[in-house]
Amino acid sequence: MSALLDLSISEAAPALRQRQLSSVDLTEACLARIEARDPIYRAFVHVAAEQALAAARAADAALAHGEDLGPLHGIPIGVKDLFDTADMPTTYGSDVFSGHRPQADAAVVARLRAGGAVILGKLETYEFAMVGPVFDRSTPPAANPWKPDHFTGGSSSGSAAAVAGGLLRTALGSDTGGSARSPAAYCGVVGFKPTYGALPLDGVFPLSPSFDHVGFLSASVTEALLTFDAISGRAEKLAGNPLPDLTGIRVGYARNWFAVDPQTHPAMLPAMDAAASLFSLLGARVEEIPLPDVSRFEAAGAVIIHAEAYAGHKALMAQHGERYSRKVFQNILSGLLLDETDLETARQAAVRLTGQVDAHFHSGHDVILTANTLTPALPFPHFQTDAAVWTPMRTLAFNVTGHPVFALPAGFHEGLPLGLQLVGPRHGEARLGAIAQAYEAATDFAAIKPPLP
Repeated sequence: MSALLDLSISEAAPALRQRQLSSVDLTEACLARIEARDPIYRAFVHVAAEQALAAARAADAALAHGEDLGPLHGIPIGVKDLFDTADMPTTYGSDVFSGHRPQADAAVVARLRAGGAVILGKLETYEFAMVGPVFDRSTPPAANPWKPDHFTGGSSSGSAAAVAGGLLRTALGSDTGGSARSPAAYCGVVGFKPTYGALPLDGVFPLSPSFDHVGFLSASVTEALLTFDAISGRAEKLAGNPLPDLTGIRVGYARNWFAVDPQTHPAMLPAMDAAASLFSLLGARVEEIPLPDVSRFEAAGAVIIHAEAYAGHKALMAQHGERYSRKVFQNILSGLLLDETDLETARQAAVRLTGQVDAHFHSGHDVILTANTLTPALPFPHFQTDAAVWTPMRTLAFNVTGHPVFALPAGFHEGLPLGLQLVGPRHGEARLGAIAQAYEAATDFAAIKPPLP
């Protein structure tokens, strides 16, 4: 039965509809693998076995009566514990909300259920999607399936660990500064952040409303697109339209963002240059482009995130500050130092920077290629310090601009994944997804799996 989990959603879905496979079979296989592996990965904070099996039986019955609810009908999926779920605990990764049960599902969770998806349970997240990993919470951080003594990145930590560890094929995450894309890179899976505002955030605990996105972590580009299709409500479906080749595609290679950065791991530069060369071999025209200094995006983004996070948490911290983990409390409190002038200056900078990125798409580039995280995943002891540790990455910029991004595997170094980003114009998910599928199909990274625990 375990072999069922090696089927992609594109393979499982027709088998479900032809009654060659049941959703109950898939769900039981997931639950068995969670029981066997998740004590090592710590991806799930709540497994809803009874509810999942009931949903699977309902999905099978609907298909038996000719009722097809969508691309994830009968497919098991996990949900980051930042999203409200009415039938299971939702703690937002914090002891402040221990035992909390919302009155309603988040909008995207409700859409998943309406589309026949089977919700397996809730996945680990950094506390309030802020910083981590931390070790002064009642829930331990998720572990990286490639090396369980290493971190996953965050804050969609459990979503990445679950997909990389083969517990499921796709999962909901969120992305405010890279929270879906950095764990995708560290864990060797696909991360997808659609255009800002493409999906509703109702029922998702806010970190920074200006930058918060619903995101996905999936075993492949197609499966990320299918998950988006299942909840987007768009008539145009993104999955199933890969480009046969990339002839005529223009790729802007933002090499200046990482090539001379002293924080860039030595393995990253050859991996990124190899990716650029592969695009060229696939027929694309690759040109180096000078994006604005990444520090300008990060400075503006940090001001906006910290100001909005403090505003959102001020009342809660006054009541329950002692229940926050130390590093999260400290980082949110830093927003107290910012005033409206700081915030307005940062917002104006964000508008200018967004225009400078848009200029590359207006000049004819179809996608921008750049690094995701600048290092492989780090071991847990690296984070056992008094202050928060920020690992170098190039993700926050595209929360500032709101462009859609795919995070894709780019290779390995000493058994740990490396990752890149493909960025498209706003609302250009369809073409971006097709280009990402073409790149993925030309590599074998998705076929390489972590060692069994």
